[in-house]
Amino acid sequence: MSHDNTAYMQNFRNYFELLEVTQDASLEEVKRSYRQLARKYHPDLNPGDKQAEEQFKLLGEAYEVLSDPEKRSQYEEYSSFWKQKGFRKRVSKFSFNNIDFSDLGDFNTFVEQLLNRRSDAAPNSNNGRSPEPSPYRPRQTSPSQPNGSRRAPVPRTSSNRRDAEASLTVPLERAYAGGRERIRLEDGRSLEVDMPAGMVTGQRIRLKGQGIGGGNLYLRIEVEPHPFFALIENDLHCRIPITPSEAALGSTITVPTLEGPVQLAIPAGAQTGKRLRLAGRGYPIGRERRGDQIVEIEVVVPQQLSDRERALYEKLQAISTFTPRDQLYLQQTPLE
Repeated sequence: MSHDNTAYMQNFRNYFELLEVTQDASLEEVKRSYRQLARKYHPDLNPGDKQAEEQFKLLGEAYEVLSDPEKRSQYEEYSSFWKQKGFRKRVSKFSFNNIDFSDLGDFNTFVEQLLNRRSDAAPNSNNGRSPEPSPYRPRQTSPSQPNGSRRAPVPRTSSNRRDAEASLTVPLERAYAGGRERIRLEDGRSLEVDMPAGMVTGQRIRLKGQGIGGGNLYLRIEVEPHPFFALIENDLHCRIPITPSEAALGSTITVPTLEGPVQLAIPAGAQTGKRLRLAGRGYPIGRERRGDQIVEIEVVVPQQLSDRERALYEKLQAISTFTPRDQLYLQQTPLE
């Protein structure tokens, strides 16, 4: 059976190209590439850059698919079915040959179902992030149809009962902590919801019976970009400025975290770009674990000096034996 995929697949996204890996890339290669690219395009590091923000979202979508073996297998089989360039059939322990992918011609529809975006767990189950089984089910053969042709079972629903969806934008601090939250919907209703800890952008929270006519209401979470923290996977990244003397001599400084300030030891000789880790100060991973907070050091030189400070800097310059450009001179080739 041949398929004309021109009309359907204009919105197709090659997740391997997005993450700059090959189709044979291992999970570790996928993770490593995602971390590098996510940091490069993170909105907190590219304020006001809409293209970077959109690329960051696409990277997250690609990683969510390729980091899960079953989702990755479905994606590859779907892409091969629609004869996408570079995709090839191969044997996998996850076989979905009984799915008629022609019913999922539009790529966005396929991704919505693949990522189960409309079927999040209830707010009180596993911090609202518990994965559910894939929405794909083997099609059932109907005895009333000739030649054993297949059709998807039609769910029975009340004509007056419909699911609804609403967006909820929350600050990073509130997304991290969760807790009771009163929200106002566009239809004027006000609800008090027990929000899970560790919410992330794109997550959907199901409120049973709060939709139209007793259907479900799905809250789509959008976490506001934070001026200080960047969330990459389950780690919180931030950049801390320190003075030249703190960098040269070492020091103990106070660092903000989402649970309050903590003390961080700066080693002597710290350079700009050096990363220090605050274990367990990142985002929740399940119920018991948390990611880390990664602190990147930035040595900052004062732009204005008092008379006394200037005198001390001049004295230090006069007696200092440190020459950071020595290696540059040694590597130069003499002119003939």
